[in-house]
Amino acid sequence: MKKFFLELLDWIYKKKCYFCGKSTECVKMCSECYDEMEHLPVKVNRIIDGKNVYCAGVYEKNIQKLIRGLKYHNQPDLAYYLAKFMYEYWQNVTDEKNFQIIPVPVFKKREKQRKYNHMTLVAEEFSKFTGYPCNNELIKRVKDTKPQYNLKKLQRMENLKDAFEVNTSKIQPGRILIIDDICTTGSTFEEIISELKKCGIDDIVCLAATTPFGD
Repeated sequence: MKKFFLELLDWIYKKKCYFCGKSTECVKMCSECYDEMEHLPVKVNRIIDGKNVYCAGVYEKNIQKLIRGLKYHNQPDLAYYLAKFMYEYWQNVTDEKNFQIIPVPVFKKREKQRKYNHMTLVAEEFSKFTGYPCNNELIKRVKDTKPQYNLKKLQRMENLKDAFEVNTSKIQPGRILIIDDICTTGSTFEEIISELKKCGIDDIVCLAATTPFGD
């Protein structure tokens, strides 16, 4: 019933595309704007602590606006489109099914301010596409770190030192797929991989929606 009323309101008020402002399709991201986002070639983008890291696209134009809207401007509906973009890339990486999705967590205070962890929303949508289960409680962020975008490599590493903790009671069988929105230096993935390895978890792959650097 709730879904029916939400769809009715969307029809009455003609939900506009967040990107171009058109209401033709009555969606948050129309197909034309979505199709403007380009995937990078399917290959390992970098190797961090012996683990493969894949990046689906470049952090620019519509995908940049998508991530910023989802992350900073209270647009949770955009999680679906980011998950779809990542899935369309990922399905060309592997057809394995033995993965569990681990979204990069945010500190509780920041999650409360934003009202959600955007990567948890993306993980839940990605799970619908892949059939992989989410394990949102395996990794906790226990340190309120500074925003990473203005920091250099060494500053990022220091900022993230001891920022994450593994909840050993939530360890489950299966390969680990850590997902995040942007991979710049890889410091976030590196710190999480390190903490997982301390607990004997070594079968890990990382997937970022974007990187600031092209192919």
